Amino acid sequence: MEKKKVLVVGSGGREHAIVDALSRSPQVGKIFCAPGNAGIAEQAQIVAIKETDVATLKSFALENAIDLTVVGPEAALAVGIVDEFRAAGLSVFGHTKQATQIESSKEFAKKLMLKYGIPTAGYKSFDSYQEAKDYVFSRPLPAVLKYDGLAAGKGVVVAETLQQADDALREMLLDDCFGQGRVVVEDFLEGPEFSFMCFVCGDKLYPMPLSQDHKRAYDGDKGPNTGGMGAYTRLPFVTDEDWKFAFEKIMQPTATAMQCEGLPLTGVLYGGLMKTADGIKVIEFNARFGDPETEVVLPLLNSDIYEVFASIAENKSLKNPEWDDAATIGIVLASKGYPGAYQKGFPILGLETVDAKIYHMGTAVQNNSVVTSGGRVMIVVSKAPTLVEAHAKAMTEMPKIACENLFYRSDIGHKAF
Repeated sequence: MEKKKVLVVGSGGREHAIVDALSRSPQVGKIFCAPGNAGIAEQAQIVAIKETDVATLKSFALENAIDLTVVGPEAALAVGIVDEFRAAGLSVFGHTKQATQIESSKEFAKKLMLKYGIPTAGYKSFDSYQEAKDYVFSRPLPAVLKYDGLAAGKGVVVAETLQQADDALREMLLDDCFGQGRVVVEDFLEGPEFSFMCFVCGDKLYPMPLSQDHKRAYDGDKGPNTGGMGAYTRLPFVTDEDWKFAFEKIMQPTATAMQCEGLPLTGVLYGGLMKTADGIKVIEFNARFGDPETEVVLPLLNSDIYEVFASIAENKSLKNPEWDDAATIGIVLASKGYPGAYQKGFPILGLETVDAKIYHMGTAVQNNSVVTSGGRVMIVVSKAPTLVEAHAKAMTEMPKIACENLFYRSDIGHKAF
């Protein structure tokens, strides 16, 4: 059997986890990653092409006879990489630009859910700052404000005071912090959140293990929201009935709805869900693997991930993937100051001594040593029969990584202990 050549698009921990999973496939011979990072470089050939530079990526895939391209980040999906690759006869795992609207437009997702009876919070949309402000100021706090577009995980504000709400509306509608766009104002929901990811091909769904990420920067869920400071699997607060409801009343109907709208999904559908007193509701949908959830979920995959990706990319039938029933926990090391301003270029030592998976998120190589180059720098993932054991194992390994400018949370998974 001739081994396959795979191109992974992206540069973060999610893409490192995808590359790592592909490296375990007996079908895969060569992995390229564009633009990649210092950790990915140990398992794939790095290609210096920006993830949204679709024309250059397409030329690379054609010139190198790439058998399959796997798209990680939403930004690449939203600029139409899948449409361009398919038009060129290339096999690609990911959603079309139109189907990616389920993530790239909050308003599109809300209208879809309303039309098809998928449970979510009530909402109103605005493009006028004054109208949005009048509406928010007339209602009880907290106010949930969402920029209607891609904002790299930073376009959602839960405002607990009128001043916070006004600041956020100004940023989104007057200062165009994320570009010109609308704002969706949602009813505030309460309850534990969890991530339900499925591989999806049209109306066929293949569920992955549930996970939960921790958004706040510091222990005890204190501090500002981040892109995620860690994640874990095995969620004790989600019952079998909850899972059944989430799959049958949310995830499956959403895939079917997109198919009915003529926008079939062909990649990953990520449901950011909340278990409220009134049942499980959708907080958001993403059109790709979550980050850092991917880093704790993919190490549990026993099936050949190339088979999964290629079957969906080529619209072929697929057996349900098989998963390990162990628990995983992933702890993010972030640059001091993140999610605000931070410095880069600090050397990271001791990585070779760590007895756990390390997925790089924001690293680079300088003078033959790995240095920090992003806000979230890397994630350490441990696996064990129970979550308590996985946490203990991770906390034993974390101090082995030496870098004067990194911090991490010590309580990832605490909600499950």
